[in-house]
Amino acid sequence: MFAKLESLEKKYLELEEALAGPDVFNDQEHYRKLAKAHADLRDVIRLFRRHRELENELVEMRRMLHDDDPEIKALAQEEIRKAEEELPRLEGELKVALLPADPLDEKNTILEIRAGTGGEEAALFAADLFRMYCRYAEIMGWQAELMSSSPSESGGVKEVICLVSGVKVYSRLKFEAGTHRVQRVPATEAQGRIHTSAATVAVMPEAEEVDVEIRPDDLRIDIFRASGAGGQHVNKTESAVRITHIPTGTVVTCQDERSQHKNKARAMKVLASRILAAERERQNSEMSAGRKAQVGSGDRSERIRTYNFPQGRCTDHRINLTLYSLERIMEGELTPLVEALSTAAQAEALKAQAG
Repeated sequence: MFAKLESLEKKYLELEEALAGPDVFNDQEHYRKLAKAHADLRDVIRLFRRHRELENELVEMRRMLHDDDPEIKALAQEEIRKAEEELPRLEGELKVALLPADPLDEKNTILEIRAGTGGEEAALFAADLFRMYCRYAEIMGWQAELMSSSPSESGGVKEVICLVSGVKVYSRLKFEAGTHRVQRVPATEAQGRIHTSAATVAVMPEAEEVDVEIRPDDLRIDIFRASGAGGQHVNKTESAVRITHIPTGTVVTCQDERSQHKNKARAMKVLASRILAAERERQNSEMSAGRKAQVGSGDRSERIRTYNFPQGRCTDHRINLTLYSLERIMEGELTPLVEALSTAAQAEALKAQAG
């Protein structure tokens, strides 16, 4: 590990030298690449240098143990104790920092939420989840752009798709993929009985043109009039767009915008991201990155997380974590869940690397 760290430090110093060069700003694209590579190494080099500094201090402190002055000896013993406590923690952090990064972590994300088992209550829960993620995006300083929605009769959503843009969005949201289960008393329940419903969440990295090649000949594009809630323009102009990718059978519909052109652009963005997710699943089925692997069937039994309103608790079944802060979680405070899931994923990756 330390030979690799020394090699990375050498690369870091070379990047620093290149960034300080007189001609670095002549090519902005080259400068951005250098700056990003330098920033990507900053944290691991900081940890490595602190580790090396501590080891050097330990050598010095152990020399001081032979001093005749008892105060100096006592000081050395205390510093040795602190250093020997910190070194294993630093080594653990270095191992995590050296894990291969997911190349998609930096990407923006297409988030799809669909009502599953539970009828209108499931649609209301899907709307609650959408609001939760929008609030989380706001807290994180991201942008959430609605791309498509299909409202239900009671004010919920049968399906909603949005694009979340910002710093490391996919790295934070990728753990949200799967079936989410809710246990609560619906507003329409006269007897006060608790119902169980479900909604599915798919999290797909936004595809760029270089990621996916879609041939125009492989597409069937249908234009039709929008339906459902949406104002006076509904059913008067043919602005809704349905795109079918013939080789894969993938279908995307967008009708929220008044402009046919905007609906088509949004539908193409979602289509490309779905195809990228499916391709990634084929390349590495173990990662379960594809959309179908993420969402399951929407049945209540296939759940990754349960939101129990009567008890005010949220349980993530993958890591057996229960938090009694459901109200705050539904207001978008997802950081404790996301960080616990990220830590668990790192632990699994370390275990796999050691094995």
